[in-house]
Amino acid sequence: MEPLAGRKVTVMGLGRFGGGVGLTRWLVGQGARVTVSDQAGPEDLKDSVAALAGLDVVLHLGGHDEADFLQADLLVVNPAVPKDHPVLQAAARRGVPRTSEINLLLQRCPALVVGVTGSVGKSTTTAMLGDVLAARYAAHVGGNIGGSLLESLPQIRSEHVVVLELSSFQLEDLPLAGISPHIAVVTNLQPNHLDRHATMQAYAQAKKNIFRFQGPGDVLVLNADCPASSAWAAEAPGKVVFFRADAEPFELTVPGAHNQANAQAAWTTARELGVSRDQAAGALKAFRGLPHRLEFVAQRGGVRYFNDSKCTTPEGAIVAIRSFEPGRVAIIVGGYDKHVSFERLGAELAARAKAVIGLGATREQILQAVQSAMSKVGRACVPNNGARGPALKRAESLAQAVNLARAAAEPGDVVLLSPACASYDLFVNYEDRGRQFVELVNRLT
Repeated sequence: MEPLAGRKVTVMGLGRFGGGVGLTRWLVGQGARVTVSDQAGPEDLKDSVAALAGLDVVLHLGGHDEADFLQADLLVVNPAVPKDHPVLQAAARRGVPRTSEINLLLQRCPALVVGVTGSVGKSTTTAMLGDVLAARYAAHVGGNIGGSLLESLPQIRSEHVVVLELSSFQLEDLPLAGISPHIAVVTNLQPNHLDRHATMQAYAQAKKNIFRFQGPGDVLVLNADCPASSAWAAEAPGKVVFFRADAEPFELTVPGAHNQANAQAAWTTARELGVSRDQAAGALKAFRGLPHRLEFVAQRGGVRYFNDSKCTTPEGAIVAIRSFEPGRVAIIVGGYDKHVSFERLGAELAARAKAVIGLGATREQILQAVQSAMSKVGRACVPNNGARGPALKRAESLAQAVNLARAAAEPGDVVLLSPACASYDLFVNYEDRGRQFVELVNRLT
C-alpha cells in the first residue's frame, strides 16, 4: 500500500445520502489531495456537500471533467458507477490506478473480517451476525448496510471483528486488491441486477469474489438449501460449512420463515468464531429487524401495514408475502426494471394475494404475470378471495397505491409494500420509497 499523503485522488460519486462522504473525509485525513466528481449537481447533493464543509476538497459537480481522471494518481470509484463509463475507460488507457472504498478498508483493517453477500437476506443476516458476535467481541458493522468504516479504523483493534455487507457491485472491485474476507457468507443466489451484469453467469462471478482470494485457513459459509450457491463449495480455497433453514429453530421476534434462515446463517458463522448457541439465541431473540425490511409500521382500522421497501427482487417479494396468511395481503409491487423475470412472482401473487397494486416502470409486467398465472389455473386457490384470484389495480403514485390497498383490505388483513424492484424510476432510493410509505400510512385515520 502506497501512502496517500500528497497524492492526487479523484473520488467518483459522492452520493445523495453520503455514500462518498466518509470516504472523502478519510482521504483528506490521510493527506490526499482530493477532488470529488459527481454527475449530479450541487442542489441534488446539498446534504452531502454540507457534510464536507471546511475540508480542503475540490468539488466538480454536475458532470465529469476527464482531466480529473487522467491527471489523478488514484481513482476511488463508487460501486454504483458502471465499469464501462467513458472517463474510466480513458483513465484505464492512461494507466491511472483505480480502487474502491471497500478495497481501501480491507487492505488496512487489522481485525478479522466477515463478509456477507447474497441475492436475498444479506442485510438482515449482516445485522443479526453483528448482534450475535457482539456477545463475545467488539463488533463493527458496515459496508452496504451502514456506510464506510474507514473513519473507524483508529478504533478497530486486531482482537475485534468487522462484519461487512457486500453487494455484487462492491464485490466486482475485489480483484483490484486481490483480497477476500477471512470468513465469507453467501445467503443464496437468485436472479438480480441483470441490468448491470447482463447474465446470471456474470452476476455469479461477481459474487464469487467474496471467497475467490481466500486462503486455506479461511472459511466459506454456504446455504445448503440453495443449489446454485452451495455448488461453490467445490471452488473454495479453505474450509466450507453449510447452514440450513430447517435446523434447530431460534425464537425470533421478526416474522417470516426467511428470517429463520437468516438466523441460521448468522449462528453458523458465529459458531466458527467461538460464540455459543446460548449467546446466539439471546442476541437473535432480542433482534428487532431493520428499517424497510418487513418493518411493521402501524395498524389502521384493524389492518396492519408493513414496509418492505428494501425488497428489490421478485424472490424477496415471494418471501415477504409467504410471511402472512394466504388471501389476506394487499401488496404494492413494481419499480425500476432490472430485466429479471416476474413469472414465479406472478404465480405466487395469484395464489396468495388478496389484491395486487402495480406501480412504476414494471407495473404492467408484474400484473401481466399475475394475470397469466391466473389464466393457467382457471382460478386462484386463495381463501376468502372469491373465485377469480386477487384484484389487480394500477397506481400512478405511491399515495394512490396506498389508498387502493387500503380500500381492498378488511380488518385482519395486511397491506404490504414489497416492490420486488429497485426504486430508481420514481424515488431517490429504497429508503426514500420506504419513508414515503411510512408517512402515507401514518396519515391514515
